Amino acid sequence: MIKRSNGDWSHLMVLFMPICFPSPYSLGAQLHASGCRFTLYAPDQDSVHLLLWHQGHQPQRIAMHEYKHGYWTKDVADVVAGQEYSFEVSHAGQTWCVADPYAQAVAGPLTYQPPYTPSQSTRVARCQVVGHESFDWQGVSSPQRPMQDTVIFETHVKGLTQQHPDVEPAQQGRYLGLVSPAMLAFYQKHHINCLQLLPITACLPEPHLLSQQKTNYWGYNPYVWMAPGPRYAEKNAVNELKTAIRELHRHDIEVILDVVFNHTAEGGEGGPVLHFKALDHAMYLHDGQQLRNHTGCGNTIDIRHPAALKQVLDTLRMWVTDYHVDGFRFDLAATLGRDGDTFDPHSAFFHAIAQDPILSKIKLIAEPWDIGPNGYQLGQFPANWAECNDKIRDTTRSVWRNDPGMLQDFATRLMGSRDFFSAAHWPDHLPINYITYHDGFTLQDVVSYAKRHNHANGENNHDGHGDNRSANYGVEGPTNNADIVEIRTRQKRNMLASILFSLGTPHILMADVLGHSQQGNNNAYCQDNPISWLHWQTQNHAWSNWLATMIARRNAIVPRFIDALSGTQRHCNQIAWRHPNGDQIQEDQWPSLQAFCCQITLGTHHPDAGQSMLIAINSSDTARNLRLPANHQWRSVCDTTTDETTVATPESFQRLAEKSFLVCIDGDWL
Repeated sequence: MIKRSNGDWSHLMVLFMPICFPSPYSLGAQLHASGCRFTLYAPDQDSVHLLLWHQGHQPQRIAMHEYKHGYWTKDVADVVAGQEYSFEVSHAGQTWCVADPYAQAVAGPLTYQPPYTPSQSTRVARCQVVGHESFDWQGVSSPQRPMQDTVIFETHVKGLTQQHPDVEPAQQGRYLGLVSPAMLAFYQKHHINCLQLLPITACLPEPHLLSQQKTNYWGYNPYVWMAPGPRYAEKNAVNELKTAIRELHRHDIEVILDVVFNHTAEGGEGGPVLHFKALDHAMYLHDGQQLRNHTGCGNTIDIRHPAALKQVLDTLRMWVTDYHVDGFRFDLAATLGRDGDTFDPHSAFFHAIAQDPILSKIKLIAEPWDIGPNGYQLGQFPANWAECNDKIRDTTRSVWRNDPGMLQDFATRLMGSRDFFSAAHWPDHLPINYITYHDGFTLQDVVSYAKRHNHANGENNHDGHGDNRSANYGVEGPTNNADIVEIRTRQKRNMLASILFSLGTPHILMADVLGHSQQGNNNAYCQDNPISWLHWQTQNHAWSNWLATMIARRNAIVPRFIDALSGTQRHCNQIAWRHPNGDQIQEDQWPSLQAFCCQITLGTHHPDAGQSMLIAINSSDTARNLRLPANHQWRSVCDTTTDETTVATPESFQRLAEKSFLVCIDGDWL
């Protein structure tokens, strides 16, 4: 029996206090007071060894224990953050090193010489132990901006600053370059309040790219979902990415990550063995013995599989809790709702997101399609999701190219594409309205090239989208012809104004702010070079200043109209459709229209009741007479015939120029 000392037992309590270890169901490398617990879910394996790598030495090889079927675990003393590790397993009669799917940092190098072999896997598969508790967020919190007040700017971490002359060389093309003084000043000047980053998680190039000494520049070939890519860091990807997000938040800028959960870099049957193929083959959809390919990348994640669902949800929560990201854009998101050949908006994945106390509060954006059966699902995602709206992209490009019979559909897109996105579910279920995305032409190329020019990709110009709805206005590519330059610039203003003043959340390609051209390449996924890197020295300041002003005016005007047209009050407003001369448009006249006016007036249930916005459009090559509605004090806030941004008082009767987009508001509330 242990005796008390001076009647006090407290000094002995430590003998009976258990050491707190992570649960064996907490996958990955979990640091604790005396070391690290490594846990791997590998139901396809009969034995697993942990490899601890030490510079210049052979790895320490440690047998893991199967705690429960499929869960392999091992506690190792004295392991600290930065320790490199991988797992050794058997697959198809060979011994492979595989990465930890739950690793939060990778050591790399993230390249190899095809074909991928077990000997190469000993280097590629190395991961690093991470501890998150030491980062100082300095009390900075997320802006938590409503979706209707958000303007999304899509950019590539490297391409944004790689050639910026005012960014320190050590930060060019890196996470910290995003928050360099030059970039922070640029965001402020252009009213940028949300960055959507192309995939930054660790990825591997496809074998065919490696064979050509190319890389997957865009990053849509994920390797380890939880690890930030080291190629954008100078020293420490984890801390440098967190620093970038903290400083963006400090400047009231949100961060959305483009994430890829539809496939992995393991590719098809002949692809490399990186993790899931050896650990849990049920992670992928199968057709008999073959992997199904609904992604165009060789494999498709089966989100119905409990381990796959857990991995995706755990990954999302990690990015929100450990990195404070504000939302996600899901690449080929239809895959996440797949039940085989069908799409189910009530799938377990969507329900799990909706009930999650963390994930239900962030921005969720779907690319609402994949290439599998029934893959196009625009408007079918749950009400708490926004969706990329390709309808407005295609229709807007066609309208300004003056394709016949498009103006009625354009009117629908302008009003928020309510045939796909019911205003009953606004502002949560808004369309993401865009003209350009990373995949496709930049805006400068939409008005400069009639066809794609992807020869640099090494696929004989057969890759990339063939339906670009673009025009060159007389010359294919660059020109010094002043008349062509003028019409191209006006068409750029028309298309951006169409996105900014339509109802929804605008999405703008950062390259378009500078007027960047990719030389007609509409699939520059493998172009890690000046084709993709932004050219800051050739920035068109007149263009970017006009765009910055229009963004500011959009932010002051459009959200109140989205708010008024959302939910139960959506029927309390007035929307009038007229010819430019003021006559009401008849239903049978829509198919032949080339010009119209739309006036939205807020109803009595809105705090700004009586305020109006008028949009006048002339897509033809002939000017029209415009009659503005009487009894309003109209002010012109956008006129695409010029890059002048002065707020003007238009005449009641005036000329609506050819190929022009005019926005007026009544009163002086701007």
